[in-house]
Amino acid sequence: MNPLILITNDDGINSPGLGAVAEAVHSLGELLIVAPQVQQTSMGRSRTQQCGGDGTISKTTVIYGGNQWEGYSVKATPALAVVHAVKELADREISLAISGINYGENVASCVTVSGTIGAALEAADMGIPTLAVSQEIDGQDYHSYSSRVNFSAAIHFTRLIAQIMLNNTMPFDADVLKLEIPLGATRETRFVVTRQDRLPYYQSNLDFRENLFGTQNKVYDLPSKGKYSSKNTDAYALSQGLVSITPLSLDLTSRKCLDEIAKILNTSILKKDQ
Repeated sequence: MNPLILITNDDGINSPGLGAVAEAVHSLGELLIVAPQVQQTSMGRSRTQQCGGDGTISKTTVIYGGNQWEGYSVKATPALAVVHAVKELADREISLAISGINYGENVASCVTVSGTIGAALEAADMGIPTLAVSQEIDGQDYHSYSSRVNFSAAIHFTRLIAQIMLNNTMPFDADVLKLEIPLGATRETRFVVTRQDRLPYYQSNLDFRENLFGTQNKVYDLPSKGKYSSKNTDAYALSQGLVSITPLSLDLTSRKCLDEIAKILNTSILKKDQ
C-alpha cells in the first residue's frame, strides 16, 4: 500500500505553496491535503476555535503545475487542521506530514510564532515524521499569494527530503525537520544541517497613526536579512544562500545542564531563608 502523506500549511488552502508540495511528492504516495480555509500566518500551535473557526470541513480542489488533487479546507487554525486531518479524514496511519511551502522564511527564534511550524509540531506530537518547508521571499508580502515567488527549488528539495524521510527513521528527538529555501536557490544549491539561531529574526516595530480616537499603534515585523548570531545556524545558512535543514524537538527544555540550574535555584533559596 502506498504511504499516506499529509500536506498542510498556515497560508490557507488556496496557497500556491500548498500545491507546490503536492507537485513535489504526489509520486511518492497517496496525498491527504488538509489546510486552513483562510490565511493563518503566525498562529503558532494555537488550538483555539475562537480564532480559527468552528472546524467545518469542505471539499475543494488544489491545482498546481497543470495537475490537480482533491483537498479539504477546514475552518480552523493550522494545528487544529492537522487534528481534523488525523482524527477525521485519514483512513489509515499517516507515514509523513509536510507543512508548507510557506511564503517567507522561518528561521531563528521566530519558529515558535510560525503557523507552518505549529502545524508541523502538532503532527509530530501525534508521532508522525514531519517536514516543515519555508521559502525566503523578497520583501514582506507574506500574506498574499504572490505569483512572483518561484517554488521550483523548494519543490526539488521537498521531494528529495521527503523521499529520504519515507525510507529512513530519523534519530530520536528530531521530531520535525525544518527546511529553509533561500532566495535564488536552484536544484544545485548546497544544503547544510544547522542549528536554530537564537537571533530574534523578525524585529517588531510600532507604526504610529492618528485617527479620530488619537494615536494608535500597529505592530509590524521586519526581517533581519543577512543577520545571524552564530555560524552553523539556519539564519547563517540563509545569509550565505544555502539550503538549511534544522532538526527541531518537541522537548523545549533548556540544553543547559540541569544540575547547574538546580544549583543556582537551591543556592538562591538558601540565601533567601537565611
